[in-house]
Amino acid sequence: MNFFGKKRTTNTPTAGSARSAAANNPTNTVLTLRESLSTLEKREEHLYKKMEDMQADAKKKMAKKDKKGALFSLKRKKMFEAEIDKIQGSKMTLETQIMSLESNVQNMETYSAMKAGASAMANIRKQCDVENVDELMDDIREEMEIAQEISTAIAQPVDTLGTDEDELLDELKELEELDLEEKLLQVPAAAAPLRMPNAPTTALEQEADEEAEALKALEASLA
Repeated sequence: MNFFGKKRTTNTPTAGSARSAAANNPTNTVLTLRESLSTLEKREEHLYKKMEDMQADAKKKMAKKDKKGALFSLKRKKMFEAEIDKIQGSKMTLETQIMSLESNVQNMETYSAMKAGASAMANIRKQCDVENVDELMDDIREEMEIAQEISTAIAQPVDTLGTDEDELLDELKELEELDLEEKLLQVPAAAAPLRMPNAPTTALEQEADEEAEALKALEASLA
């Protein structure tokens, strides 16, 4: 009798359910099939050896004129041969199942990969659709225009005097007019006097000089 109320039941996995889940796993199934195939191959090899033994035994008994014993050995050989045929059929079935399961597993993995890719593309499209891209490009263009306006404003020279450019242009024009008027009122400068070449020395003057030199030489010789 239970004095503490109804007994609580827990859903614990049983050994049968665990085996069932493992059996439903394609990878485990392929491994099980390969183990069975390996077992059949070992048995087939063993039966081939038995057939060879029975054939050798039949030959020995025929050599001893034991016809009945030889027939019995040949019957056993046929029995082993029939068993080998059954094993080969089972092996073919197992190999077909293994190939089919591996193909299905490959298809399932390919499908899962394609599904994951499609899901990733859908998530990307939600975050980066055409409207969002258009809005982003508009924002970029607007920011670039603002940056250009800022650069232009920064490049403007700062006039600390606060003068008017039109007023400066008028003043420059007045200076040009005054300069032109001064040039027109200037008197042309007097021409520089021409420098005439020295007149050539006459023959009489040259002769007088020679006589004076001769006199000086004579006085010097008499002294």
